[in-house]
Amino acid sequence: MSFIEDLKGVAFGIVNTPVDFNVRYSFFYLVATVLLAQFIWLARGKPDRFLRWLLPSKVFFHRSNLLDIKLFIVNRVISLSGILGPLLFAPAVAFYVVRTLSGKTPALDGATPESLSIALIATLIVVVSADFCKYWAHRMHHEWKALWPFHAVHHSAEVLTPLTLMRAHPMEAVLRNIFISLAVGLVQGLFLWLFLGPLALVTVAGANVFYFLFNTAGANLRHSHIWLSYGRVLEHVFISPAQHQVHHSIAIEHHDKNYGSIFALWDWMFGTLYVPDGYEELKFGVAGKEQQPHPNLRIALLSPFAESWAALRSALNQSSVTKVSEQDRL
Repeated sequence: MSFIEDLKGVAFGIVNTPVDFNVRYSFFYLVATVLLAQFIWLARGKPDRFLRWLLPSKVFFHRSNLLDIKLFIVNRVISLSGILGPLLFAPAVAFYVVRTLSGKTPALDGATPESLSIALIATLIVVVSADFCKYWAHRMHHEWKALWPFHAVHHSAEVLTPLTLMRAHPMEAVLRNIFISLAVGLVQGLFLWLFLGPLALVTVAGANVFYFLFNTAGANLRHSHIWLSYGRVLEHVFISPAQHQVHHSIAIEHHDKNYGSIFALWDWMFGTLYVPDGYEELKFGVAGKEQQPHPNLRIALLSPFAESWAALRSALNQSSVTKVSEQDRL
């Protein structure tokens, strides 16, 4: 009976996806993306027929996009099945923080989160803290050899479409959920303690207002062929679609740049920011790979485990050799 209920839940989640404001590729955000794209098309002097410019067949019928669709289905089913649910433990972290701080005098004793200004501040802090965690989780997937094989599935995309967002190995969701749960749980716990009441967030149709604005303002163009830059000043604060496309580039000068999700501040602070001077012709994929490393769904899902284990084993062997060398010197 439970299995049938789980199947019903997955089916409902799939059917509900087009109207779920927490999903970037829901109907509202896609319509907003098309309207923004039309404005860009007009500003560039109508370079081609709009639909042909917006949905070029060489992109959307590319074999890479076909794998995107398959991985999208896999990840959506896993997400809706609740398998990753136990890894979303922000409330447990918040409870632990409150219990740890109980008895200590909060800095804003007597304040309540009822006012809109307090709720907006709380909402912003939750977004900023989560985005900070996303930056480091993303960076670790690039810089740690044992994690890179899983993230390489995303970077092996040879063309970018909004569904490329879900071209990801399920193992990435595991780490992402852990990091975000820790960050958001900590913030929620602090607000519960400071304001002596439930944490109130500002939402639009059930979605965090800042994520709503981010998704409405062209987040889907990040994974697309449409170049949209915010200009040098704003691109030191926010990651533009152009900057994320640069992140997917195989050019050497673009390697390990623009890890940020919403904010470019983290890249600016930690030396990984790349701000393009103007439009750049980009080629996407995994640098150093002449052939597609993930030609089908089976390889995309299974090969990262073997590659990650090989990297771990190499690191352990190297560590063992280093320890032996140190002992010899002693």
